[in-house]
Amino acid sequence: MANKFTLVLVIVCVCLSGCVQSNDFALKDGDILFQDFPSPQSMAVKIATNSEFSHCGIIFYENDIPMVWEAVQPVTITSLDRWIGRDVDSHYVVKRLINSDSIFADTIVAQMKKYGKTHLGKDYDIYFGWSDERLYCSEYVWKMYNSALNIELGSLKSLKEYNLTHPAVVDKLKERYGDNIPLNEPVVSPQDVFDSDKLETVYSQ
Repeated sequence: MANKFTLVLVIVCVCLSGCVQSNDFALKDGDILFQDFPSPQSMAVKIATNSEFSHCGIIFYENDIPMVWEAVQPVTITSLDRWIGRDVDSHYVVKRLINSDSIFADTIVAQMKKYGKTHLGKDYDIYFGWSDERLYCSEYVWKMYNSALNIELGSLKSLKEYNLTHPAVVDKLKERYGDNIPLNEPVVSPQDVFDSDKLETVYSQ
């Protein structure tokens, strides 16, 4: 019983500290986290993009604590434990830029954060437009990387390239756009970022 109590206490302490570690794994600046965000549109997003994930965010350390920068409503910075706890099963995957140790100098991190800060407080983009007036999650991550490193984490697609025929997707599109669906709008989904050949999986919970 004592051993079980000790194990539970350790797990709780790790979660409260906001630090994820497993063996040789520890979060780093620029890591990208993927999860199934519990929102009304999550199912439609997963079906349309053939993904188990509907949301992503990016890690930056603040006072030695990893925080998740994300485009929700509004674009904000969220504590790691709160971010992980959104998923019923606390399931998430961490991806990292390949050869990140040789790429992520302090100046690059500063540039990414500078770009990210200019969008904090903006509305979440429920229409998935490509302007900077509002942003959605994968757009925010994609543009943050592109602004500092001039790389694309996944190729941009047009909306019409996704699976738009499923009833759940059709209903959501009708709700958002009526009869004027912007089929040629550039879009990048969480799955597009997840599948980027510039990233590698470093942790899965």
